[in-house]
Amino acid sequence: MQIALFQPDIPQNTGTILRLCACLDVAAHIIEPAGFPVSDRHFRRAGMDYLDQVTLMRHDSWSKFEQWRNGERHRLILFTTKGAGSYLDYRYSAADILLFGRESAGVPDEVAAAADARLVIPIKPSLRSLNVAMAAGMALGEALRQTSPGNGPRG
Repeated sequence: MQIALFQPDIPQNTGTILRLCACLDVAAHIIEPAGFPVSDRHFRRAGMDYLDQVTLMRHDSWSKFEQWRNGERHRLILFTTKGAGSYLDYRYSAADILLFGRESAGVPDEVAAAADARLVIPIKPSLRSLNVAMAAGMALGEALRQTSPGNGPRG
């Protein structure tokens, strides 16, 4: 299981997600350009000393990330407020990459079209969205629950 962040905007959210990846031993990808320098103090503070423990790959563009992903043959699972199905109903694979878009704008149509699945975390209809770090934690928790030895898929 891996997490990819498409052009993240907010250093604190990115640091929090990378800390999550370090703690759960999940590789992380940042698809640049990010909206902040990775040396940003807010990014470092949110990630604390965990950033040295995460397997992190940086891709300088969407096309470079796609070239890498296609070579590795990983499915891409996009989490979006425009998702077609609930993240709880999806059958994850241990080789999946969970993709999260920019906090300010999500992902462009080209990126959404490249995803093998577009999932939503259902929330109260009158509200816009969850914080991306919270969404990543929920999605990763469900994906790992399904794919960890002895847990099997839901149902």
